[in-house]
Amino acid sequence: MSHALQEIVSCMGQPVAGNPTQFMMERAFVATGLDWRYLTLEVSPENLTDAVRGMRAMGFRGGNFTIPHKVAVIPLLDGLSQAAELMGAVNCVYREGDKLLGENTDGKGFVQSLRDVTDPSGKKIVVLGAGGAARAIAVELALSGAAEINIVNRHAQRGQELVQLLIERVPIASQYIEWKGNYDVPLECDVLINATSIGLCDPSARVPVNANTLHSGLVVADVIFNPAESRFLHEAAAHGATTLDGLGMLVNQAVIGFKIWTGVEPDAGVMRDALEEFLSV
Repeated sequence: MSHALQEIVSCMGQPVAGNPTQFMMERAFVATGLDWRYLTLEVSPENLTDAVRGMRAMGFRGGNFTIPHKVAVIPLLDGLSQAAELMGAVNCVYREGDKLLGENTDGKGFVQSLRDVTDPSGKKIVVLGAGGAARAIAVELALSGAAEINIVNRHAQRGQELVQLLIERVPIASQYIEWKGNYDVPLECDVLINATSIGLCDPSARVPVNANTLHSGLVVADVIFNPAESRFLHEAAAHGATTLDGLGMLVNQAVIGFKIWTGVEPDAGVMRDALEEFLSV
């Protein structure tokens, strides 16, 4: 019997031309011998309630949700994971009995990718940005035992809200730092993460960080996956830092979702190859 997975997406009025997650999932289904499908379906905000009702009625095993549905879907679900509740956002829904439950795999995917180069436990971390990606990553890093997470952002309100969440709900040492001009990375920082959209599909875009404060011993990560090696990572590598691209985060969050839905551990290498093929890396 074939089971369907549904990705509910908003394309800002543009036609859906496929997405990297679908490409990875379909390859993984074939590799594991599962007769499953991963569908990309465009759903407008006013039809979200009906879409979730349809998932229940048709017995879908789960799905991914993206902007603008990550928050709006929460009241339509029967429960949330600890991480999703803390973040206030869901990107992965799965069926447990007759219930639909919400999870957020973005941060988990990043942490798993980071562990390939360093253990976040006990580390002093700086996150650039305070949007959805930054929130997901910061919460998961805090839950993974990081010693300190500082948030650097241009807009104080959003940055301070994330800091308060980390301090009050996790808890963990955290402070907000206003992002003015080029940010100077403190010497005691162990991991620096660009969690903004700077550089997405623009290899010339520069993250405003003082490159002279990047150094060996520092891990520099970028959530941007296209291009795979952003200008930010190129500059970090030139100064001796260990770098981590956004492909690993995207692959690992897909691996996590696959296992949640199917109960089967997929081959991450197959999914990475599929992603690189999709992006022509």
